[in-house]
Amino acid sequence: MADSATAVRALPQNKQPRNPISRKQLEKVLSRSVATFGIVFGAQSLPWLFNQLGEAQPGWLWLVVPGLYGTLLVALVLAVIQIGVKQAQGTFAVLYLIALITWPFFVLPGVEVFAGIHWLNYLITIATGMAAIAFPTVVSTIYLFLAPTIYVVIRATPLGGGAPWPLAVLEGVYALILGSALVIIITMLRQAATSVDNAQATALDRYSHAVRQHATEVERVQVDAIVHDSVLTTFISAARAHTPQAQELAATMAGNAIGYLRDAAAASPDDGTMVRFTALAERITDAAAALSTPFELRVRSVGTRSLPVQASEAIFSAAVQAMVNSIQHGGEGDVSRWVAVRGVAPRGIEVVVGDTGAGFDTSARSERIGVRVSIVERLANAGGRAVIQSAPGEGTIVSLRWPHAPEGGAS
Repeated sequence: MADSATAVRALPQNKQPRNPISRKQLEKVLSRSVATFGIVFGAQSLPWLFNQLGEAQPGWLWLVVPGLYGTLLVALVLAVIQIGVKQAQGTFAVLYLIALITWPFFVLPGVEVFAGIHWLNYLITIATGMAAIAFPTVVSTIYLFLAPTIYVVIRATPLGGGAPWPLAVLEGVYALILGSALVIIITMLRQAATSVDNAQATALDRYSHAVRQHATEVERVQVDAIVHDSVLTTFISAARAHTPQAQELAATMAGNAIGYLRDAAAASPDDGTMVRFTALAERITDAAAALSTPFELRVRSVGTRSLPVQASEAIFSAAVQAMVNSIQHGGEGDVSRWVAVRGVAPRGIEVVVGDTGAGFDTSARSERIGVRVSIVERLANAGGRAVIQSAPGEGTIVSLRWPHAPEGGAS
């Protein structure tokens, strides 16, 4: 009991590893981070903005200030809900560049321009980061150098405050350094995430290739089983065909064996093809009608559901083999034979092949090829179940059901 309790307590420690960050996840984190820092830098520039409100024309301020700060708020909201992220951040970058270029043209005449840092300087880095999020690398790199250069030129003019060139250049270089760090970080993280995505895609492709190779190998095994079950049994029947009826049966079995090989060569092991229950029932009844010995056909309530093509092939092959075994070993004379196909709850199908012939001892060690390999193991490999009910002198009933249902007798 102590060992069991220890094992139970140890289970929660085996957590599934978290997925490595992807390009999509990275873009989400970057856009939200840049938008958040935009709000922080925007709030930092407000005191400087209030001190310089008297320098510019009110019309320009009423357009630029709500446009820039309103776009910052919209960019943050859209970054959180991940809708229109690049459009919003690209809009801020463009609006900032327009505000920067038009700034000297709307300074009031004769007003003493503040000689300190202009409030637009605090938004250069945010505009550069949003340009890196919204635009390709080449465009964002051009923006990185263009915005500080425009600021330096305007800052050194009389309308921009007439700052000395060393001071103007120092402010521009400071903005360039911060913007460069932001653009480099965003670019490197994007490249790393893209490499991870490519590595995952390559691994998935290799895994898919390995799965296809495994499926091909499984198909080879199935073809070997078909050769063993159908072709070998056909050869044995042909060698023992001393009567016209036996020769006709051997010819029918040979045609079926050739059909199995043709279908196996044309089928893909992992194509996901589905077969309707009605199509499988029709195929089984056609095969029964083609045999030399008549079988009573009982098809009812099959339904409109489907099953995988591999399971359909297994049920069909097992049903035909059961009918052939009935003809070969059930005896002649007053022997009734039937094939019943019906749907079973909840989503399955059942095929029953029975006769009132000689029967056999199911507990005997001697196992016929058609019983053990062609019927029981074939259905088990396809996810179904075969139940053989027989006794000497009491006939044989072979029940084939898919998918496997635990209730009922064992094969």
